[in-house]
Order: sequence, then C-alpha cells, then structure tokens
Amino acid sequence: MLGRTSARNGRPPARYTRALVAAVIAAVALITAANAGPARAATADGVTHSARP
Repeated sequence: MLGRTSARNGRPPARYTRALVAAVIAAVALITAANAGPARAATADGVTHSARP
C-alpha cells in the first residue's frame, strides 16, 4: 500500500514551518518599508509646517 511511511507526530512538516516563518518575515519587512519614510524636520519653535497652505 502506498502512502505515508512514517507516523504523524502532531507537528507540521518542516517545509510548512519554514514557509510560515518566511511569510511572517516578508510581511514585517513590507510593513516596515511602508512606514519608513523621510522624517519631517522640526522648526526652531518645534512645530512642523507642511508645504501646502
């Protein structure tokens, strides 16, 4: 009979674990990159001014 040759031990296979870890790292990297932008410079009075009126 063809099929699985080893008994399941309740843990997911290593490839699924690696895929999940890679997906989480990719999501964190994308969120970090999306939030990383040029910081607004504060003026001497500590108030930031926008370019638009």
